[in-house]
Amino acid sequence: MTIPSVFQTNSPEETEAVGAALANQMKQTPTLPPFVALYGDLGVGKTAFIRGFTAELAPRARVKSPTFALVHEYRGEALSVFHFDMYRIDGEDDLYSIGFYDYLDRRGICLVEWSENIEFALPDRYLRVEILKDSAEQPDSRRIELTAVGF
Repeated sequence: MTIPSVFQTNSPEETEAVGAALANQMKQTPTLPPFVALYGDLGVGKTAFIRGFTAELAPRARVKSPTFALVHEYRGEALSVFHFDMYRIDGEDDLYSIGFYDYLDRRGICLVEWSENIEFALPDRYLRVEILKDSAEQPDSRRIELTAVGF
């Protein structure tokens, strides 16, 4: 996998496979930032991407959307995965109340859904993953764009 990259998927399983490939790349390239900002509409497959990613670092984890908990921590052997859902976050006070900034200092990788809601708080360097529905005729078709920000 190279960064930047564009992927075409046609099922949730293929979207998970792209997430797994990124996790493997991050394991092999420790200079990549431990922060992945996900963008995309409701139901586009952000959690499926994270499920595939997390399976590589914490294979026993059962990934689900953290909409009501706001953050789930999945402990891996070498690294943990911190899965955030920022859908209901309104500002800086909300981030402090969930301990967001504390997670940035921990040994692990932050995966953040609805990053567009916290652009003011994103780190200087991160990986951006945008997932787009790209076909009205094929409801599971997705375009996944991976870019590096800040380097």
